[in-house]
Amino acid sequence: MSDSTQEIQRESMQVDVVIVGAGPAGLAAAIRLMQLGKEADKELSVVVLEKGSEVGAHILSGAVIQTRALDELLPDWKSAGAPLNTEVTTDEVYFLRDSNSAQKMPNSLVPKTMHNDGNYIVSLGAVVRWLGEQAEALGVEIYPGFPAAEILYNEDGSIKGVATGDMGIAADGTHKSAFEPGMELHGRCTLFAEGCRGHLGKQLIERFNLDSESDPQHYGIGLKELWEIDPALHQPGLVVHGAGWPLSETGSSGGFFLYHLDQNQVALGIIIDLNYSNPYLSTFDELQRLKTHPQISKYLEGGNRLSYGARAITKGGFNALPKMDMPGGLLIGCDAGTLNFSKIKGTHTAMKSGMLAAETVFDALDATSDGAVHPEKYAERFKSSWLYDELYRSRNFGPALHKFGPYVGGGFNYVDQNWFGGKLPFTLHDRSRDYEGLKSAQDCQPVDYPKADNKLTFDKLSSVALTNTYHEENQPVHLKLGDNSIPIEVNLKRWDEPAQRYCPAGVYEVVEDASGRKFQINAQNCIHCKTCDIKDPSQNITWVSPEGGGGPNYPAM
Repeated sequence: MSDSTQEIQRESMQVDVVIVGAGPAGLAAAIRLMQLGKEADKELSVVVLEKGSEVGAHILSGAVIQTRALDELLPDWKSAGAPLNTEVTTDEVYFLRDSNSAQKMPNSLVPKTMHNDGNYIVSLGAVVRWLGEQAEALGVEIYPGFPAAEILYNEDGSIKGVATGDMGIAADGTHKSAFEPGMELHGRCTLFAEGCRGHLGKQLIERFNLDSESDPQHYGIGLKELWEIDPALHQPGLVVHGAGWPLSETGSSGGFFLYHLDQNQVALGIIIDLNYSNPYLSTFDELQRLKTHPQISKYLEGGNRLSYGARAITKGGFNALPKMDMPGGLLIGCDAGTLNFSKIKGTHTAMKSGMLAAETVFDALDATSDGAVHPEKYAERFKSSWLYDELYRSRNFGPALHKFGPYVGGGFNYVDQNWFGGKLPFTLHDRSRDYEGLKSAQDCQPVDYPKADNKLTFDKLSSVALTNTYHEENQPVHLKLGDNSIPIEVNLKRWDEPAQRYCPAGVYEVVEDASGRKFQINAQNCIHCKTCDIKDPSQNITWVSPEGGGGPNYPAM
């Protein structure tokens, strides 16, 4: 049983490796571990915990993916039926000058990291579901609907495993009649693959001081819609990227994407850097405005919106990577920040980090017969991999845009990537923290967002309905305030409480009744994007996992 103090007894299960998160990194690690076990004729027990109701339920990405890691992990993926159906045929990059005009960038002037020859447009949710099937076929046990809620430690401070969340706790903290205690998963090594801003990963970084030698992590929020469009307007394989309007109106940075998949579907979205300064910026409404630009709307006229969602993106790159190994555990994928923002891609890098983790852990398990293992050789293996080389070559991309803006920064990145291959003899740094970027409301102009027309643009609540989000209402709020007075006494007075606008799902409201203004948390709306945990200027909000299976249920995002 657990050596942690608990009011109730929890059942425990001992395995070789526990993996938290059934995304690209976690599943690639699980698959590679089982492959290595079979090659060595060694039996391994590997368990993957997934907080979504099913594998892929919480996965949201553009997504154009590079297959390098997949080619290494499962070379026969094509014949095995992997859902990579649309190869990129055309690359276009635009700068939106204003709400009506656009400048197409010559391909020769686009940083080569953004070229997509040989890549595929996919539903990452579908890809992850397929990876889950491959993992299970190899003997991996996957438990969807069981979020890891607590890290367990051995007496020597090494990681013992995790405990899943208790089920059936009422909002007031009492046990309901259907109460079931969580279960402890003890592993000789635990891999944390929660995705961007994992709440356990956040704790580990602090406990083990993993980021002491790295720059602060940087983030964006990605908002996405999936549309079915007129077949006459559909161009399978077309990839469109761009920057400029509407974010330029508030001096904010980021960009947009529009990808033509198969079945007359297009995925479109906006990525907003979370270092933006205007507290009146509404992430959701910036996406709605983007769609009114002729360069986007020309594809959507007469179309049907199928889905909506949002997720934070880890984009600090090489300079912000923390130390990833610790006694008994590893951070992998976007939990560590392996996304390559210069490519706007993180799937192949997350998978490779998981594969490197599996190889390191397998060797460590093989070297000793019992007890927690410290996968300390991970850093060495990582440094000798193409993943390290790729991220190192892109280390200046984000800092250049932050320091010099889209014009000068974009020019610098063209020279850095196309002329020097990312090997200029110096490194740019951005040591600011995203939440520190907000100016006071009195120093900023409110943004006038037009009303939804319900054809091209929509309101927030009807959009959240498309995420299929569900949380059991009578449970503790999973968005924890460090100080209940701060939203009204500090944030409202200084920043007009920006949570009302940076949240893409209407979770946070300032309401007024006879007793005055109050901060209201509509936790049932939460789509698990983690933006509040990142952008709150007072760093007063902590996102923790809700009851198992809660959150969005994306069918094809």
